This record gives sequence, structure tokens and C-alpha cells, in this order.
Amino acid sequence: MTIPEFDASAFHYASRRELIYGKKGMVASSHPLASQAGLDILKKGGNAVDAAIAAAATLTVVEPGSNGIGGDSFSIIWKDGEMHGLNASGPAPAAMTREAILKKGESIAPHGLDSVTVPGVPAGWVALSKKHGKLPLKEVLEPAALIAEEGFPVTSTVAQAWERTFKILSEKVNEIPVLKTWFETFTPNGHPVKPGEIWSSKGHAKTLRLIGETEGNAFYKGEIAEAIDRFSKKHGGFLRKTDLATYQPEWIAPIMTNYKGYDIWEMPPNGQGIVALMALSILENIELKSKDDPETIHKQIEAIKLAFSDGQATIADMKHMDETVDRLLSKTYAKERAELIGQTALDPKSGVKDQSGTVYLCTADAEGNMVSYIQSNYMGFGSGTVVPDYGVSLQNRGCGFTLEENHPNTLAPGKKPFHTIIPGFITKNNKPVGPFGIMGGHMQPQAHLQVISSLIDFHLNPQDALDAPRWHWDEKKKVSVEPQMSLRTIEDLIRRGHEVSIVPTKGLFGRGEIIFRDDNGVLIGATESRADGQVATW
Repeated sequence: MTIPEFDASAFHYASRRELIYGKKGMVASSHPLASQAGLDILKKGGNAVDAAIAAAATLTVVEPGSNGIGGDSFSIIWKDGEMHGLNASGPAPAAMTREAILKKGESIAPHGLDSVTVPGVPAGWVALSKKHGKLPLKEVLEPAALIAEEGFPVTSTVAQAWERTFKILSEKVNEIPVLKTWFETFTPNGHPVKPGEIWSSKGHAKTLRLIGETEGNAFYKGEIAEAIDRFSKKHGGFLRKTDLATYQPEWIAPIMTNYKGYDIWEMPPNGQGIVALMALSILENIELKSKDDPETIHKQIEAIKLAFSDGQATIADMKHMDETVDRLLSKTYAKERAELIGQTALDPKSGVKDQSGTVYLCTADAEGNMVSYIQSNYMGFGSGTVVPDYGVSLQNRGCGFTLEENHPNTLAPGKKPFHTIIPGFITKNNKPVGPFGIMGGHMQPQAHLQVISSLIDFHLNPQDALDAPRWHWDEKKKVSVEPQMSLRTIEDLIRRGHEVSIVPTKGLFGRGEIIFRDDNGVLIGATESRADGQVATW
């Protein structure tokens, strides 16, 4: 080894990132190659939508432990002065019934084909490109295809996800033989990739090019659909080509709440973005002293707990919800919930702790268009299954359903599951402030709350708001905090009845990006210090 030896995942000193400024365009993502792919498309004449697709496609290659072609996506688009939302999450296949699952066990197994729902990512790219893009989809997907074909050096963050999944699936592969497809694709040398090691996937490149050349038809009705159908039948899965052929993403209006003069936008259910909006509406009724005051953090935690307890009882496919969005976002109801918050920790009924696999990115162009985009395979590499020869990792979003009878989110064929991934957007006086998002399972609405409060209540700059130490409500009175949280704050939370754990791993606390546009048209970008994020601009 010619360079000195070092541990790519070990850092001994604090590092600080600066805000990035630009004018003609900007792409912020969790990986430099994805940001650069989006920027290349902007320079070729594409708009913010084209750049978002290019960056998203690249992330399926360079961060396969967080998202993939076989996953789902949501996006919020500000274009030509109007707000648009695209729900590209897929439903349960026609054969995926509650009864069929219960014959196999008491819950939906996260690994193997039982948890695989219809992938929405490719259809989402196609819909975005057709309605709002400028360049041909084939051209937009080519940077990602080229990286997949030629290979790229894996980063430390991505290598850690690879190793984590390797350990999990190694314990299950004998019981679930279809998991061998993951090892054949992602550990061709018999071990998880290490930082700096080159990884490539000719199958992934082929799939991206087929999607681009056929505008998605190969994936949903043609060659790839046939391959997915054969694969699923062979290994006892529920997904069929008929499920793929009938799938269409949904254009749907985002929902919002006004928080202290700013409109905060999220996608409506089946996503959990409404939890962030409910929590902000509750918090609006409470006086907050200062950013790092322990009482401020206590009240933020209590607000998110109340919002989650409502959200997890009600959120489902919109067509199956008993509660209405208007009722859940009612300012009167939020005030009632805020009155429950006192000086000690509440013990609500629900809450989930996980480290899910998701990527978030945002883009902006010189024309004023902006995109907030998120996609995911759910738990790490998803189901741990990969369609041979095509590099398509299939998601395990079926685990977002419950098997509880008469619950709004009970599994049923053709129904979309509860979704964790949520893009965000901020406007004021009907003018765009910009897109934002923080990925990471059930951390997402919690991080949205923390970042929005930092920006609006305490006037932190976007990079500072992302860098601030975060907390994660786990369940009941249990809270995880980052080691950077002050000892004074931790001791105060414990005195208030919170059961606090200090968690050194970064994965639990999310990874985010922000782009703002000021009144002069200048773009201001910030990216996550907990990841490999980069803001690319020109």
C-alpha cells in the first residue's frame, strides 16, 4: 500500500461544512457522483426535474444499500410557479393477501419475496420526465448507467451499509435460499466491499438503459417485467407481471401547515409527512426559549410523540383512512394536543425505531424550478433479493402494512402500505423558499421538525440546522441522542422522565439536504455532515 494506512470510518476531530452558493443551478444529494450527474444534466440543457431524475438514478447505483430501481419514490415539484406532487409508491400485488401471509407466519417477513410490493421508482422517473422534464429520459439516465457499467469506488458510509446487510443475510440465507441472489450481485468476491473498492453491475446498467430507451415499458410490460415474473414465481413470491402492467404513479396535491408565517409542505398519506405537520402545529402553541435549552428539546420530543401516536393509528392508503387530513391538521385539534404537554415525559402508545435505507436529494435550476425528491428500498437493501441479470434489488415495503384486523393500514391486495419516506418544501407568501428533506425511516418527521424549528424559531443557517445534534424518539419514554448533545441537556431530559440512550452510530439520526433561493435568485445549498453528501452548483 503506497498511501499511509487509515480507518476511513474513524474521525477524531469536529469538521465544519460551509454553505454553498450558486446561480444557474444546484443539486444536493447524499453522494458526490449523484450530485455531479445531476449537474451534468443541467449543463446539457436539462431542468431541475431532469437533474433530479439523473441524480436519483445514480443513487440507485452508488448507494444500493439505501435505495434501488425496485423501490418507491415521492417528489414535490415547484415548476412555473405551481406546486405538484407525485406519489410513485406501489401497492401490494393481487396475490398478496392477509390470509396468504398468515399461512406462512405471524408477520410479514422482511427478507425474501413475501414483503415485495410493486416497484414505483421507474414509473416515477417516466412520469416526471414526460410531464415536467426537457431532455429525453434515455439521455438523463445515461450518466447512472455509465457509472454502473464502469464501476465506482465505494465510500465508507456505503461500505458500512454493505457490511451490515452482509451480516444480516448471512444468518438467513440457508433458511431463505433466494437471498443468494443478493450475494451473487453485491459480494461477487465473497465479502462485502470495503471503502475505496471498485464495484460495478452490468445488469444494473442494462436495466437503466432499457428503462430509458422504452420510457419504462421494458420494466412494466416487457423484458424486465417478464424476468421479474419468472423470478417471483420460481421462488414463491406474490409479484406478477400483471401487477406491474397495471401500475401507474399518482399526481396528487401536497398538503401543508403554516408554521409561524412559513408554509411547510409534505406529501399526503400513505406517507408519514403528515406527522411532521401535526407536530409542528402542536409546537406552534408552545413557547420555545432557545435552540439548545433542554426544555425546548423536551417540548419538541413531546410534540412528535403526540403526532406519531395519532399518525400510526390513522395513516394508510388515502382510500382506506377513517380520519381526514383536514381533521388531523386542524389548528384547533393541535391546540388541544399541545395542552397535554407538561414538564415531564408522556407515555403515548406508539413509536418505532429503525435504520431504514433511503436517499434524499433536491435540485434547482436557473428558471426557478425546484424539486424535493426521495426514494427508498425501505430496510437497507430491501428484501435482500435481486432479479438475476438485471441488478434490480426488490424493496420490502410490504412490511409497512399491519396484519391487525380492521386497522386502516391492514394488508390488502392493491393497497399501498404506510410509507416512511417524505420529501419536504417551504414557501412563504406563495413564493418558493426551497426544498428540504432528511431521510431515515421513522426519523424523518422527527428530523423535519428539528430542522424546521432550527430554521424558523432560532434562525440557524441551513447548514447549521443540518449539523445540529439530533434526538430520536424511539418508543414510549425512550429517546436516543447523538454524543454531541450536551451533558446538561441529557441530564435534564432524564430528570423529566425520559429514558435517554447516547447512540454513537450516525445512521439512526438521518441524512439531509436543503436548497434555498433568495429574493435575488441566488441558490444556497447545505448537505449532510453525517453522510457523503455534496452540493454541486454552477
